[in-house]
Amino acid sequence: MNSPHSPGASWFRDLVIYEVYVRAFRDSNGDGIGDLKGLTEKIGYIRDLGVGAVWLLPIFPSPRRDDGYDISDYRGIHPDLGTMDDFRELLDRAHAAGLRVLTDLVLNHTSDQHRWFQSARYGPGHPFHDYYVWSPNPGRYRDARIIFPDFEPSNWTFEPLCNLYYWHRFYHHQPDLNYDNPEVRREMLDVARFWLDMGVDGFRVDAAPYLFEREGTPCEGLPETHAFLRELRGLCDRYQPARLLIAEANQRPSELVKYFGAGDEFHMAFDFPLMPRLFQAVRAEKAQPLEEVLRARPALPAGCQWAMFLRNHDELTLETVSEETRKFLWDELAQDPRARLNMGIRRRLWPLMNGGRRQIELLHGLILSLPGCAVLYYGDEIEMGDDLSLGDRDGVRTAMQWTMGVNAGFSAAPAEKLAVPVVHDAEYHYAGRNVQSFDRRPTSFLNWLRRMVKVHSVDPIFAGGGMRLVPCAHPSILAFTRELGDAAMLCVFNLSRYVQPAVLDLTPWKGRVPVEEIGKAWFPQIGEAPYLFTMGPHSFIWCRLESV
Repeated sequence: MNSPHSPGASWFRDLVIYEVYVRAFRDSNGDGIGDLKGLTEKIGYIRDLGVGAVWLLPIFPSPRRDDGYDISDYRGIHPDLGTMDDFRELLDRAHAAGLRVLTDLVLNHTSDQHRWFQSARYGPGHPFHDYYVWSPNPGRYRDARIIFPDFEPSNWTFEPLCNLYYWHRFYHHQPDLNYDNPEVRREMLDVARFWLDMGVDGFRVDAAPYLFEREGTPCEGLPETHAFLRELRGLCDRYQPARLLIAEANQRPSELVKYFGAGDEFHMAFDFPLMPRLFQAVRAEKAQPLEEVLRARPALPAGCQWAMFLRNHDELTLETVSEETRKFLWDELAQDPRARLNMGIRRRLWPLMNGGRRQIELLHGLILSLPGCAVLYYGDEIEMGDDLSLGDRDGVRTAMQWTMGVNAGFSAAPAEKLAVPVVHDAEYHYAGRNVQSFDRRPTSFLNWLRRMVKVHSVDPIFAGGGMRLVPCAHPSILAFTRELGDAAMLCVFNLSRYVQPAVLDLTPWKGRVPVEEIGKAWFPQIGEAPYLFTMGPHSFIWCRLESV
């Protein structure tokens, strides 16, 4: 990987990102709350996973009615997590270890406790009133969907102090900013500049589609929104090296691709259409859902790519799938009604897949193989469970499990003072699933994932190569090549729980020899006849097609 301070804007092409909820990662001072110093202490662990960047979920001052996405100060650090000096130390240590640091950038809304809104709610003429969207009645923008129908009956909430309604696309305590106000646009660009000047390497932009509102539209992805996003990209491009922008835009493929612009908006976008199909394909044991979504992937502008993840950290989002697929995944993966949230499933990866290691290896193999950037969620590498007795997001944001000791090594505080609990569930108890234990076990999933990330990261074909589907008549087999110049890597996946034959037409590579990428075993030379791989249950293979 390039140094964090080397020139060029393509440093993210070989990136694997590790996502961290700081409050639940490591408590350095014994107050029961994970903090920036605790994260800094564990930079070596994150580096040794082989990843290239760490992404921090919101760390800003907030009343935390929405886990930090309700921001009350854009230019500070939540006091529970530390100080600005702690954050600067984290940046320095991460960069010295060869890691980039990404943070969330929440552009769409503030907390209702932000000083701007506290002034704005007194009505026209008061400072910052025009920083928000107001109406004398809740009848405007009727074509905009309600994103959290489980919690909010309307996108408008009445403010009695000024006898007006304010607009919010998410919770009522998160009023939307008014991007028609040029002062708001300048303010939010200044917020981005503040963190970039400090040394942040990029942003995951939260709720990117919803910045502007227009009557008669769904108020998503409007031309004005894209114009502002181009301004934000222009700001990031003025830094050397250019800083990364990742879009969180839960949209269908035809809309999602617009967030790349002409290569002048986002560098990356989370591939929401792909994510549920990964689970659908594995549970149905059929390649068709993946083949369909991969064929529908639109061409991207030069320098752009997808970011792929296994769940949107807090839930397996099912908004963009058909009702039939949603019901299938709910029936398969969320039999417990507490696991269903909005239009998704809130479970950690291991209980979601009933602890099926082969299936989970297969899923990781897919996101490491497909073109784009793979995103890993903290704790998945040590088979962490969840706690559905906790509300909303908290159930999948339990304390990181470091050791078999007290509080799983997360904190020295008494258990009753922990900001987030450790998992005591019999099946996923921290005593059996922790970094200390898995680090010592060569066959652990943690060590398997380290090996796979290392192989992925050192091979340039995964960083910049294109993809070509390889036809296979077997319904449970997905096969494709990654290609870069004359080099080709064959990737074959068995989505079935049983051993299956993968009979492939490899005649475009006649005369080449498949060399398995992990163990370097040489297979028979490719000829005119169909080529056979015998695939174990829920298994995959990477083979470089070598000229001889």
